[in-house]
Amino acid sequence: MQTIDERDFRKLDLNLLVVFIALLRERNVTRAAQRLFVGQPALSASLKRLREAFGDPLFVRTSHGMTPTPRALALGAAITPFLAGVRDALKHSATFDAAGSDRVFHVGLSDSLEIALMPALMQRLGKAAPGVRLVAHASDRRTSGAQLDAGEIELAIGVIHDVAPWQRLQPLFDWSFVCLFDARALGVRARRITLGQYLKHPHVITSFSAGLSGIVDEELQRLGHERHVVYSSPHFATSPYLVRTLPAITTVPEYIAASWRDTHGLTLSPLPFELPSYSVSLAWASAHDADPGLQWLRGQIEALFAARRWT
Repeated sequence: MQTIDERDFRKLDLNLLVVFIALLRERNVTRAAQRLFVGQPALSASLKRLREAFGDPLFVRTSHGMTPTPRALALGAAITPFLAGVRDALKHSATFDAAGSDRVFHVGLSDSLEIALMPALMQRLGKAAPGVRLVAHASDRRTSGAQLDAGEIELAIGVIHDVAPWQRLQPLFDWSFVCLFDARALGVRARRITLGQYLKHPHVITSFSAGLSGIVDEELQRLGHERHVVYSSPHFATSPYLVRTLPAITTVPEYIAASWRDTHGLTLSPLPFELPSYSVSLAWASAHDADPGLQWLRGQIEALFAARRWT
C-alpha cells in the first residue's frame, strides 16, 4: 500500500474537490451551486480557495462559460476516479448477495440494444436475483463517458470505440448490418435480397442526426448507386411496424433484426453489398473494478451473450 502523509492535505479541504468536479462538469458557477445545493456566493468562495490551493486559475470565464485550464483538466482526470472510489467504498459492501439483494443498477444503452438485449437479461436476472432492479438510460458513444464520470450510469453498453484512461472497455459481441422486410409486401420469394431489389424498393432508416442518409448511403454512393429513403427517425422502435405495412426495407443491426424477425414475422436478409462489422462493448469507471455488484452484473451480461448468435 502506498504511504500517505496526512500533512500533504493540510492546505486543502477535501470537500473542495467535490466543488471542483461540479464546476468541471457544469462549466457554470450557478449550475454548479444548484447541483451541490449551496448558494452561489459560497461556491464562488470555494473556487477562490481552490485557486489558491492549486496555484492556478482553474476556470477562466469565456463566452462559452467557465472554461477549464489545462491544469484543471489534468486534475479532473485524477480526481474523478478518486472520488468515485470513495463513493463506492461508502456505498457498497465487500460482497454481493445476488439472491438477497435489492440493489438498483443504472445502465446506459441505445434503444436498439435495449429492445434486443434487455428482455433476455431481465429474464435471467429474475431467476438469479429477483430483488435486483435495472434503470435504463439513453446513452451512446458520444455521451456514455460523461455519464459514467457523473455517476448517472454505472455501466454502459454500446458501440464505444474509446474511453478515458480512468475507464474500462470490454468487447461483448460483434454485429453487422442486415436488411429486414415483409417478403409478401415486396413480392420477394428468396430470403436473400439482390442489389437490384434493394435499390428498387423504398427505405425506412434510423438516423441519429435526423437526416435522410447515413453510412449505408455513403457506401452505395461509392458503388455508384442510390437508394430512396421515405422515412427517417432517430429511434428504431417504429421500423418493424412500418415495414409490416409498407413495401419498404429497413437496414438495421442484426441483433435487433433477429428479434423483429421472430416477433413480427418479417424476413431477414444479408446486405447485397459489404459494410464493416462493429463491436458492442461494456464500459465502466475503473474505480468500480472492485465493486462486487457490478462484477456480478457484468458476469451475467457476458455469460448471456458469450455464445449467442443473432442470425
